[in-house]
Amino acid sequence: MTIRESLELMEKETLSPYASLSVNSRGRDREEPQCDIRTDYQRDRDRILHCKAFRRLKSKTQVFLDPQGDHYRTRLTHTLEVSQNARTIGKALRMNEELIEAIALGHDLGHTPFGHAGERTLNKLCSEGFKHNEQSVRIVEKLEKNGQGLNLTWEVRDGILKHQIETIPETLEGRIVRLSDKIAYINHDIDDAIRAKVLQEEDIPMHIRDFLGHSTTQRLDMIIHDIIVNSIDKDDILMSDGVYDATKELREFMFERVYLNKTAKAEEVQASRLVEFLFDYFMSNFDKLPEKFRRFHEEDGDTTERVVCDYISGMTDEFAVNLFEDYFLPKSWQIF
Repeated sequence: MTIRESLELMEKETLSPYASLSVNSRGRDREEPQCDIRTDYQRDRDRILHCKAFRRLKSKTQVFLDPQGDHYRTRLTHTLEVSQNARTIGKALRMNEELIEAIALGHDLGHTPFGHAGERTLNKLCSEGFKHNEQSVRIVEKLEKNGQGLNLTWEVRDGILKHQIETIPETLEGRIVRLSDKIAYINHDIDDAIRAKVLQEEDIPMHIRDFLGHSTTQRLDMIIHDIIVNSIDKDDILMSDGVYDATKELREFMFERVYLNKTAKAEEVQASRLVEFLFDYFMSNFDKLPEKFRRFHEEDGDTTERVVCDYISGMTDEFAVNLFEDYFLPKSWQIF
């Protein structure tokens, strides 16, 4: 018996009857030999962790554009916090932690530079539309490894695609990540907003704080415990009505006070214009795209718009700004 087979047997013996077993995966689009020491979901996690798109998350905006300080979240630290929250819930419910971690690490790979401002801009400009969750799947299915993709299992791709609030993943592990994403960003964005002096803890309505907790740590602890208690031995991932309603109200408060706040979003207009300039430039100068992206159009038949979105959405904030300066600012201006 290989180490992988012993791990698969351990999953059968120890995980919840509602967990997704590695041995029962629907598999990959392209068949490949099994690893002798890692399960399929472990391999998926490792592939995501080592891919280029994952490394670029460290330089992509979470909420605050170009924040002045070392302790603000980036898209990468957000991803790690989602993974940690989800694994805590998954371990308590005896779910498949490797599947949870793979979905969590991959769920935001398709995010654009400048956060949701970049996403909204590309969605407006591209006639086919643009959604970061769909782009995340496109990255792992095609764009990574010079057009080969990562060849991940169906369950991981399903969880990545359906982590948005309007969709429901097929696996309970995917549903855990979906909830953990919301839990993470609401609470860590409060922390960043307080750091940016956009918000004070006391600004959060008292009835929400009295119910969920008076600090980020207390609120995370409350919500995570609630999900675990309400989901034990059930074929679903659930929150109590009270915690669900309070969390929803807290999210609405964050949209009102932070996500649409003029201070927090002061640079979004410029960021959106920058993305629009780049989109228009590459639509008119397709030959300036890297050869890999031109090949997607010429050999694979992807539309010009889709390929331009692929290139721009993969940029970090800094790379997009530098490219804009190269193309649109006279060189003599850049010495000042």
